[in-house]
Amino acid sequence: MTENRSLVLVINCGSSSLKFALFPAGDQTPLMSGLAECLGETDARITAKIDGDKKTESLNGEGHAAALDVLLRVLAEHGWLAGVKAVGHRMVHGGEAFKASVVVNEKILSEIEAHNHLAPLHNPANLLGIRTAIAKMPTIPQVVVFDTAFHQTMPASAYLYALPMEYYREQGVRRYGFHGTSHRFVAEEAVSLLKLKPADHGIVIAHLGNGGSATAVLNGKSVDTTMGLTPLEGLVMGTRSGDVDPGAVVHLARAYGWDVNQIDTVLNKKSGLLGISELSNDMRTIESAAAEGHDGAQKALDVFVHRLARHIGGLATSLPRLDAVVFTGGIGENSSLVRKMTIERLKVFGIVLDDAANEATIRGKAGVISKGAGPVAAVIPTNEEWMIARDAGELAGLGGSKGAARA
Repeated sequence: MTENRSLVLVINCGSSSLKFALFPAGDQTPLMSGLAECLGETDARITAKIDGDKKTESLNGEGHAAALDVLLRVLAEHGWLAGVKAVGHRMVHGGEAFKASVVVNEKILSEIEAHNHLAPLHNPANLLGIRTAIAKMPTIPQVVVFDTAFHQTMPASAYLYALPMEYYREQGVRRYGFHGTSHRFVAEEAVSLLKLKPADHGIVIAHLGNGGSATAVLNGKSVDTTMGLTPLEGLVMGTRSGDVDPGAVVHLARAYGWDVNQIDTVLNKKSGLLGISELSNDMRTIESAAAEGHDGAQKALDVFVHRLARHIGGLATSLPRLDAVVFTGGIGENSSLVRKMTIERLKVFGIVLDDAANEATIRGKAGVISKGAGPVAAVIPTNEEWMIARDAGELAGLGGSKGAARA
C-alpha cells in the first residue's frame, strides 16, 4: 500500500526528452517510470510504465511543460500526486562547487548556470527540467543530484591535466568524471554483496553503456576515473571516441578544414563503436555481426575490450590493492562476452573467470562471476534513479530515505 507513504518523483531532463520515475521513500522499486521523447517535434510522445503495462500518449508537438502536465495528471489519476513530497533532478555537471546533492533555491540555480559552459549540451536541459518542475510544483522541495559530485574526492594528481595552470584557474579545465551517481550506488552495493570492509577496500567499477566510464573506488570514495572535463574522455563508447591523441585531431582538422563544431560532431557522434564498425553503436548488434564474421564489428569489439582492460589496469594503480572489478550498465550487466574478453585480459591480476556464473549473470542479476583466490569479478545492476530518489528524500526530510551525502 502507498496511500500514506511519502513519494519521491525523479526527473532526468534532456534537450528533447524527460525521463521520470516515482519511488516510495526508502524503496528501490519504482511505482512508475517512463519517458517523454521527441519533445517539441511533431511526434512528441510520453510513455509511462505502471505494473508492467506501458501506455503511450501523444503530446501533439508540445515540449517539456506539456510532458510534465501529462505526468502530473497520471500521478493524480492513480492517487499518487498528493503523496509526492520531493522531486529529485539529475544534473550532469556541478564543477568544483558541488560535492554533494543539494536542495534547490535561486542561488543554487545561479551557481549551476555558472557551470553551463562546462556541459553546454546537458546542463541547460537539466536546468529546464528543474525550472519547469518548480513552476508546476512550487511548494515541493526540489533536489539536484550531480553526476560529477562523487568524483570530487579525487586528488589533484588524478584530476589535473598537464596544461598551463592558468587554464585550470581561469576556465576550470580539469578532469571531473561522470556517471558518479551510478558509481556511488554500485560502490555501496559491492560492499554488501562482496562482504568488503567498508573502511578498507579497493575496487574498480566499469559502467558500460552507450556511454561508459570506469572508476577506482577506495573505501567508498572515488580516487580516479576515466572521463574528464567532458564525458568524451576515456573508454570507447557507442558513438564517442574516448581517448584520442590530440595531435591526431589537429591533423584531421587541418586535412579536412574542420571547425570546432565539426570536430565535436566527429568525436561525439560519429566515432566509438559506430566509427570503427561502420555498422552500429549498439553492442548487441556489434556482437551479433562479429559472430557472423563482420570484420568491422570484430575490430570494434576488440578495441572496446582492449581499451576497457587497459583502463581498469591503470585505475588499479590508484589503489593500495585490488579487491574486485565490478561490471554495471547496460553492456556491463548483459554482455557476458564483453566481460569474458575483458577478464581474460586481466589475468595479470589473478582474476579467473567462472564461465557458468558469467553466462548466468544477465538481465538484472547480480553476482560473482569469478573463482579462485585472486580479486573478485562481479556484476551489480545499477540504479541511478533510486540514488537520486534517496538523496532527494533524505534532504527533504522524508522518513526511510537514508544515505544522501550532504553538501
